[in-house]
Amino acid sequence: MNKSTKMLTRAGVIAALYVVLTFIVLPVASGAIQFRPSEALTVLPLLFAESVPALFVGCMLANLIAGAAAQDVVFGALISLLAAALTLLSGRALKNRWAKVLVGGIFPVLLNAFFLPLIWLWAYGSLEFAYLLQVGLLILSQSVVVYVLGIPLYFSLCKAREKYPVLFGDAVAAHDKHVK
Repeated sequence: MNKSTKMLTRAGVIAALYVVLTFIVLPVASGAIQFRPSEALTVLPLLFAESVPALFVGCMLANLIAGAAAQDVVFGALISLLAAALTLLSGRALKNRWAKVLVGGIFPVLLNAFFLPLIWLWAYGSLEFAYLLQVGLLILSQSVVVYVLGIPLYFSLCKAREKYPVLFGDAVAAHDKHVK
């Protein structure tokens, strides 16, 4: 399987996982107090560039299937795309794994927290809580998912990538591992 096929396949799996992980907890995946385990996948741009569009597609599909308003479907997904792109860029700029995951996680937490309530106000005409309270609740819930679930996911994938580089499309790393 060539590299672009692996990347496309991985992107499809990431998008599908986002949708499935959202629907597993659907009653609490949307709304004022939001808990989406799928948001743990927002650390994946630190490892896979193809996860950036995959997270966008996954978020859009999850919101669309859940029956969200058009503004929420489109602009909520665009927030995910921007957060994923910034996470990717921060991962490329930083060398330390802990710094990567701590800084990279800031973007999905803060962008969702500050912009989703504005999108919801526009789409639905009101918020369940005052804007700043809504922001605080989203910072809390996003932080739990991104950091409590995302950090173990990130380090597990780093370890697996080192142990089985061929599975991740890292042919050079696999060759170097066998040469040493």
